[in-house]
Amino acid sequence: MTTSTKQTIGLFGFGIVGEGLYNVLQKSPATKAQIKSICIKDLEKKRSIPKETFCTDYNTILNDPEVNLVVELISDAEEAYKIVKTALLSGKSVVSGNKKMLAHHLEELINIQNENGVALLYDASACGSIPVIRNLEEYYDNDLLVSITGILNGSSNFILSKIFNENSTYQQALSKAQELGFAEADPTLDISGQDSLNKLVILATHGFGTIVSPEKVFTLGIDKLNSFDIQFAKEKGFKVKLIAQATKVKHNAFSLLVMPKLVNANDYIYNVEDEYNGVVIQGEFYEKQFMFGKGAGGFPTGSAVLSDITARMHGYKYEYKKRKYFNTPAFTNDVLIKIYLRYKNVIDFEHFDFESIDEKYTSKVYNYVVGTINLKNLHKVQKLISKLDVFVAFLDVPEKV
Repeated sequence: MTTSTKQTIGLFGFGIVGEGLYNVLQKSPATKAQIKSICIKDLEKKRSIPKETFCTDYNTILNDPEVNLVVELISDAEEAYKIVKTALLSGKSVVSGNKKMLAHHLEELINIQNENGVALLYDASACGSIPVIRNLEEYYDNDLLVSITGILNGSSNFILSKIFNENSTYQQALSKAQELGFAEADPTLDISGQDSLNKLVILATHGFGTIVSPEKVFTLGIDKLNSFDIQFAKEKGFKVKLIAQATKVKHNAFSLLVMPKLVNANDYIYNVEDEYNGVVIQGEFYEKQFMFGKGAGGFPTGSAVLSDITARMHGYKYEYKKRKYFNTPAFTNDVLIKIYLRYKNVIDFEHFDFESIDEKYTSKVYNYVVGTINLKNLHKVQKLISKLDVFVAFLDVPEKV
């Protein structure tokens, strides 16, 4: 389908981001885009715009020939997948913000859009207002990329900021994040690292050209952080940040991980605080470049969605240049990383197969070691770690074995 100078939008979802987009559009009169219909679950819920704008049947939008752009902003990943796939197959381009859906179905959706001559844009799915995907596609469209390192989840970063800057306990910080709307009533996706993982898979696709199944990536959250770990970090001059990282370990391979990191004051992301996101992109010749901005919220994310809408109005689509023009590197977990491991019982420590240990501390309450371990061995015990009284954080960039 050829793009039109006017975008007639069918919007799915009217939560924080959907309403944010609606309001942003009202304040952007130069944008030739209008929302014709909004699909929601509950028609009876009181809303700020006319009731006749809403519908509850997907087909009202998907079968409407006037709608030439579908904007999907719902939280349910499986429902989002059905909507996006159906829209692309029917010749409608799509803008999506659902990072979980994209991370699990990206290969299929790339093929569908290519076969049907439409576009799927999703800059809003990773880092909210920060245009990381577009930059990876356009500015870093070569094979000189070395690493992508980021704080990709505002909720967990807000919690960690309160802990390290205001001496809040973990529970106090979580409650404050929920009170301010930065964390959900069930914050599992944020604090477990799963939200960051989904975003990292998307960024790695555009950064290196290789699509990695989320299940293959070692992922650990901040939910096991306790006062002992906080004291250790402060005494050593560190902050704890939940980091998502893609690293080229040789020209033919790269690794991915999501886990807490002990970050020192020399690191760009040391001062990324509260609900903000920060991404450091490093190349072989252009050194490090840093992008910073709000990673969540109605207006920041709504603005990112609007950017995709505008780009599509001008016929823009991702070219996936790394996949098209370069030999894509292989994904590997066979890399060495230096970690901090806090544990209570020796039997828990024995699950971790260290290559070497640099530092060891023993006390009546908790013990810790700092040492080097193979990431593939950590990945083997990932599910077990959630059941143990341990906390793991990394210190160094992964290196090829």
